[in-house]
Amino acid sequence: MESPTHLDAIAVPIVAINCDTDQILPARFLQKPRSDDFGQFLFRALRFGPDGAERPDFVLNQAPFRTSRIVVANHNFGCGSSREHAVRALYDYGIRAVIAPSFGDISFINCLKNGLLPIVLPETVVLPLLEHLSVNAGSSISIDLPAQTVSLPDGVSHGFELEPFAKECLLRGMDEIDCTLSHRDRIDAFERDRVNGY
Repeated sequence: MESPTHLDAIAVPIVAINCDTDQILPARFLQKPRSDDFGQFLFRALRFGPDGAERPDFVLNQAPFRTSRIVVANHNFGCGSSREHAVRALYDYGIRAVIAPSFGDISFINCLKNGLLPIVLPETVVLPLLEHLSVNAGSSISIDLPAQTVSLPDGVSHGFELEPFAKECLLRGMDEIDCTLSHRDRIDAFERDRVNGY
């Protein structure tokens, strides 16, 4: 996984409240193998019409949002079913962080397990930011994961909370299993000491 250690990227606004996992990745794509590029299915029903043509009114089909790496979303982003594939679609598209006032609980966890940084900021920060991004297309946001700060287009920085182990995994570009296995020497030593102690 790519580590989102420092991001300075165009942010795309997703203004709908309760943007659920079926909107992010429609259920008909759940049977695709993980080796497929799930980014092509991201917001599929919103990005494309039944004939496969792009819907020009959808934000990701508008320049410069096509190259966005940060999503700024409204309340309860990723609610609905627990499908991990929705996060994979965001990641495969190139998104590396999502900022919102709140997330679906399971989606928040799925983000952390799949290399996507979920950032909770207050509604009083996010809602004006959504409005700014909608009017000022191409505005960038900077995220400093080690410092746990977000710098907005107006130059103001905000801190965010993140559980230490999740932060370590993201900084190292590893999932939880890989991060745990990176301590194999210490784990083996612990097991040897435990066995020898009995």
